[in-house]
Amino acid sequence: MNKAYSMEIAGLKRDLPLCKIGDDLYIAAFIMFGDVEITKVCAEELLKKAPEFDILITAESKGIPLVYEMARQAGHNDYVVARKEPKLYMQNVVSTDSNSITTAHEQRLCVGQKEIDLLKGKRVLIVDDVISTGGSLAAIESLITQVGGNIVGKMAVLAEGDAIGREDITYLAPLPLFHEDGTEV
Repeated sequence: MNKAYSMEIAGLKRDLPLCKIGDDLYIAAFIMFGDVEITKVCAEELLKKAPEFDILITAESKGIPLVYEMARQAGHNDYVVARKEPKLYMQNVVSTDSNSITTAHEQRLCVGQKEIDLLKGKRVLIVDDVISTGGSLAAIESLITQVGGNIVGKMAVLAEGDAIGREDITYLAPLPLFHEDGTEV
């Protein structure tokens, strides 16, 4: 199958390829990497809806360009990336496990002392490209709680599947799930 889902995101049209993730279940892959235009516009639109915050956080990897651009536009010099595994330079690592619809296995998210210092006692805004099952979101929430941060909001460019009905997240557009023939679930 070589189908795509066409949608408008923050006023820009994009064709998202459909990718199989299970028996007769497909997702439309939204990839911000390499798309400067969509990253800039989505960051701007999310910031318009954002509560006051001190620091932004996202999970490694697809949310990184978005959180960078949001920090840049908001005039912040720092943001946090919850890494998938501890790095040699990280001290006093805090971690939690995560399940994501786009990852075939359980993954770990972690922060080190530098990130802990940026989050502790701060108003933290969680940002991601897509929220679907909420697995990555829950893991980031756990990290923030463990290190003493105060979650003030949870945002994404797109809410997918069941996340569309969530009232605790802010997003720019809904993204349905699909059957093999390209029809919406």
